[in-house]
Amino acid sequence: MDTEIRPLHGVRVLELGNYVAAPTAGRILGDFGAEVIKVERPETGDELRNWRLYGGDTSMLYRTVNRNKKSITLDLRTEAGRGIVLDLIKRCDVLLENFRPGMLEKWGLGPEVLNAANPDLVITRISAYGQTGPLSQRPGFAAVAEAVGGLRELVGDPDRPPVRVGVSIGDSIAGIYAAFGTVMALFQRERVQRVPLEQRVIDVALNESILSVMESLVPDYLAYGINRERVGGRMEGIAPSNAYPTSDGYSIIIGGNGDAIFQRYMQVIDRPDLAADPELQDNAGRWRNRDRLDASIAEWTRLRTREEALKVLEAAAIPCGPIYTAADIVADEQYKARNMIQPFPVDVGEPEPKEVGFPGIVPVIGGQSLPIRTVGPDLGEHTREVLSELLGLTDAEIDALEAKP
Repeated sequence: MDTEIRPLHGVRVLELGNYVAAPTAGRILGDFGAEVIKVERPETGDELRNWRLYGGDTSMLYRTVNRNKKSITLDLRTEAGRGIVLDLIKRCDVLLENFRPGMLEKWGLGPEVLNAANPDLVITRISAYGQTGPLSQRPGFAAVAEAVGGLRELVGDPDRPPVRVGVSIGDSIAGIYAAFGTVMALFQRERVQRVPLEQRVIDVALNESILSVMESLVPDYLAYGINRERVGGRMEGIAPSNAYPTSDGYSIIIGGNGDAIFQRYMQVIDRPDLAADPELQDNAGRWRNRDRLDASIAEWTRLRTREEALKVLEAAAIPCGPIYTAADIVADEQYKARNMIQPFPVDVGEPEPKEVGFPGIVPVIGGQSLPIRTVGPDLGEHTREVLSELLGLTDAEIDALEAKP
């Protein structure tokens, strides 16, 4: 495999973003070769450095989300810091930010100012509700966006309050959309001599990013008056598909909802009567009878270990799989074969660095995950390199910028 596959090589991104959403977009751009310069506040840096910090001074969450980037420190509250941003913008292709709408404008770094400095700049903005509309000025984290976007209402069991997905899914989805929007704008820029500013401003809202992956939630309501409800481990209108217990204390996922698959599935669990039942010949009928089907399937899985059940199901080409923990993922041969866990020595607060595996780059190009070049950098690790090489600043000038007021 060519370890130098970098489709975005030559693209330079200035990232002004904390937490997860904008940094995820920057991570994706960096994964595929863009030079991503992450601007962090002096002394404390991105707050993600301290989230889920179990040892050392930088969390694995930060190291993961901010891989393949350079870190510089600038105080954007100062005129000097903002001046450096404008100088850097002249040498960048993309500005990526996730401040509350109006903050860049307050600092004198709004789109019109940035455009004057660099009339080809792509400006990618991520916020809770977008740059326009009656809620645009309202702050909001992904937890709120997941609720307003319709996701939270569908997660969990119907007899208890909604729960949250165990990762910052709203931020991550918004980050993916932001990366796609950025590349789309860069592609357009290559094809059109001068793209208007309004077409180079990519406006990503967290709540809209969630709404966009909610499938037919809104059309089903408008067409049929259906308000979808929480159904636990199932998927509304699709059966049988659920998690089922095994004799050794695990649960496995089995998706037997295709018509042809269902027939094989029922033969495997020794229930030809269900395979022949006229009520169960299509998905609508199986959904009406989901409780009966799930009870029958669970009777079969409870008599077998996880390994035994999966072996029989896989032999019959029934979609199924174990519910993995982190330990299972690390040991999995499929992930290993595609270079999806990549080791790096990192500081974890012990006397010596520890080799830690990080999730690989998606999508795969060339048969395996591309190699991660670096994990998330130390705070300000590249300040001197970037400001001296790109702007020609002297050590004394950089020292003055870094001096406390």
